[in-house]
Amino acid sequence: MSIGNSPSDAPDAPDVSKAADAPPAPQSVGRALAQARLAAGLTVDKVSTTTRVRVSIIQAIERDDYIRCGGDVYARGHIRTLARAVGLNPDPLVAQYDAEHGGPPTPTAVAPVYETERIRSEPRSPNWTAAMIAAIVIVVAFMGFTMFGGSHEGSSPAAGHGPQPQAAAQTHPTHSTATRTLPMPARSAIAAAPVGKVMVKLTTTGESWVLVSNGNGDSLFEGLMPADDSKTFTDDKRINLVLGNAAAVRMFVNGKDLGPAGGDGQIVRTSFTPGDPQAG
Repeated sequence: MSIGNSPSDAPDAPDVSKAADAPPAPQSVGRALAQARLAAGLTVDKVSTTTRVRVSIIQAIERDDYIRCGGDVYARGHIRTLARAVGLNPDPLVAQYDAEHGGPPTPTAVAPVYETERIRSEPRSPNWTAAMIAAIVIVVAFMGFTMFGGSHEGSSPAAGHGPQPQAAAQTHPTHSTATRTLPMPARSAIAAAPVGKVMVKLTTTGESWVLVSNGNGDSLFEGLMPADDSKTFTDDKRINLVLGNAAAVRMFVNGKDLGPAGGDGQIVRTSFTPGDPQAG
């Protein structure tokens, strides 16, 4: 008679050795940022002052709550900024965020205004401005020559009469006045980029979040630009831009005024290289 279950009838016991060998679950992005901040001896207020990211947003990201960021573009930007502030490499954290939130963003086409500006910058029609300036210079020069020649003829003494000192003195101011009317070439109000470099100037008519990086992917600026602000960026290879409110940002690229970057509330991603677009 069998008193208890035989070994073959006993329920399977969990394999403790296999559970011990299982790899640990990956650490969340927010948890990694929080632990790195504590390890660096930094408070949330200190990180906020350094990065200009609000305290409430930092606290939410460390809890893996990205609703306060306002979208994936802003969340990725905040993760990069906070990672650099606490001494972490931002690329693995951004890649982990993308994997957990549907993958990296799909590049969007540049607003049509940029294509229009590039087409207009090509010299496909006669330069009527230069022709008009040349014509004005020729006319003014001819008038000056006529007045100058007339003054010499009027100063020649008639038979039996000497030149009047007062009349002779009046011929010189007339010539000086004609000389001063020659037009001076106007200088462009927007400086062109140095040779072999790309230069982007941003001016704002309203608030807009802006992310600027160079050709190596290094961040040149990230944060909120208030109204009536202006910033200029230069690089040897490329300037990459992400504009949160494109209608509030006016762009000057390599000496060319491109106007507003896009529509009201539109997010625009674009980049420029040396000589693109050509200075107008």
